Amino acid sequence: MDNKKILRYSMQLSMLKQLLSKKLINETEYQVIQKRLMKDYGIVSNITA
Repeated sequence: MDNKKILRYSMQLSMLKQLLSKKLINETEYQVIQKRLMKDYGIVSNITA
């Protein structure tokens, strides 16, 4: 996996976490979107859990 791809995934995950913390999305929506991001970027493990 190249560095640009990892950086993009990290940025999107960070933005997603901000949405959750500001209560713009709920925990279920967060998990669904996170799983989709992991699939899209080929991430096999969630180290933030």
